[in-house]
Amino acid sequence: MKEEEETGTSAGKHAVALRKRIKSKKPDFKRYESWRYKRVDKSWRKPRGLDNKMRKEVKGWPHSVKIGYRGPKKLRGLHPSGYVEVLIRTVDDVNGVDPETQAIRIAHTVGAKKRVEISGRAAERGIRVLNPKQVRKELAVEPEEMEEQEETESEGGEEES
Repeated sequence: MKEEEETGTSAGKHAVALRKRIKSKKPDFKRYESWRYKRVDKSWRKPRGLDNKMRKEVKGWPHSVKIGYRGPKKLRGLHPSGYVEVLIRTVDDVNGVDPETQAIRIAHTVGAKKRVEISGRAAERGIRVLNPKQVRKELAVEPEEMEEQEETESEGGEEES
């Protein structure tokens, strides 16, 4: 069983290296004549004109998008690190994640308090977080600690007054 897992991970690493090599040879596909006019956006659009040099694949013009530039089938839709992305909205969602093949992305709707809890649970289980954020220490304090801090502040405030 361990041998299967090892070959699976080594095959995954090999596929990631292969994707990187393929991507390095792939040209940057630009929209036809986007370099000539400011009003034409650089984002790719298929050339469709009758006399379009790019569509005709005339020598000296940029390459068009073709199926031959596609990446390995295993890695399509994966994060560049090779992990499968899992969107997390609650702390309980972290329990269903496999740390060896999956990485978590915390939803943007999650607040700072829950984000700290989710990050802590992920760290315990050894799960990679794709979008970690620095949270202020005031928000990272546990609710019990906050109550203790409030009590000490209120006691100190009464002595001064």
